Amino acid sequence: MTPVDERGTVTVFVVSFMLALLLVAGLVFDGGNVLAARREAANVAESAARAGAQALDTGAARASGGAQLDGSSAVLRAENYLTQTGYEGTASVDGDQVLVEVTITRRMFLLGLAGRTSMTVHGRGQAHGVRAVEQEGN
Repeated sequence: MTPVDERGTVTVFVVSFMLALLLVAGLVFDGGNVLAARREAANVAESAARAGAQALDTGAARASGGAQLDGSSAVLRAENYLTQTGYEGTASVDGDQVLVEVTITRRMFLLGLAGRTSMTVHGRGQAHGVRAVEQEGN
């Protein structure tokens, strides 16, 4: 029986193992980056919605005692907040609620080597205007 030439088999194993290790590291690093971007998008959307909810229609609030939003002003305030923070998003008003959606695209560093160059995440926020804080018993 002639001996089998096994030269180079360790090299194939090491290369395969390193590629798998690089893929796992990419999932950890880039996956953490995507999770942080999701949290950031949600936080920015909530903050923009709160900024928009401050646009109360003062005439209607004085007349009715309730808190009605000035729709166009609320959208403008929310969009201005997004512009100032440098994020892209949309704002709208539905009744007494300001709705904001923020989109963030993150570049993939290690997973970019495997063909996944970027990931887009969305965050949603909503807030409604209130005239005053009501305490229980008053």
